[in-house]
Amino acid sequence: MNPGEPPRDCLLCPRLVQFRKANAKTYPDYFNAPVPAFGSRDARLLIVGLAPGLKGANRTGRPFTGDWAGDLLFATLLKHGLAKGSYQERADDGLTLVECAITNAVRCVPPENKPTPAEIKTCRNFLVGQISAMPRLRTILALGKIAHDSVCDTLGAKKSAHPFKHGVAYRLERLTLISSYHCSRYNTNTGVLTEAMFDDVVRQAKLLAMPQL
Repeated sequence: MNPGEPPRDCLLCPRLVQFRKANAKTYPDYFNAPVPAFGSRDARLLIVGLAPGLKGANRTGRPFTGDWAGDLLFATLLKHGLAKGSYQERADDGLTLVECAITNAVRCVPPENKPTPAEIKTCRNFLVGQISAMPRLRTILALGKIAHDSVCDTLGAKKSAHPFKHGVAYRLERLTLISSYHCSRYNTNTGVLTEAMFDDVVRQAKLLAMPQL
């Protein structure tokens, strides 16, 4: 089994398994499984989100695809040359990523978009596998505090010494971690994150990962 990807019938988190099975009955046409990472393992930038949205990635089977967060994320990646093609909110739209990959700290959709600490810890094994399988990785862009903290734990970095702050970068051995407020509709609607702020942090992440470009 690929160490960076849970099996489609992953049983490690009972609450998430139960929720997944209930969603399969309610939404039989949805993906309803752990959502695999999107992008090449040769990428130099890895974007880590929180978890699939019920009617976003849990529906489409591709991270950040099918909801507002994906609208903002993919538009920004396209602007900065980190993606090419056309984003059409579905996994078969032909969109490809350039020198970046996208995954989530938790691979299954959690009830109310709130994974438990135990679920985050359990799923971290797949984040470890994802990062270790990316030999050219230089920078990780974490979207939100949960993703930031999970990356810190994955890399063995003390969270007290590397607190979550929007736009702040930390050097963690061979990698640089930079974090952003999550690009959720709630954060953009409340002004916690503006499109300009998000554009700037993605630009910074690209520069850190690919300073020559």
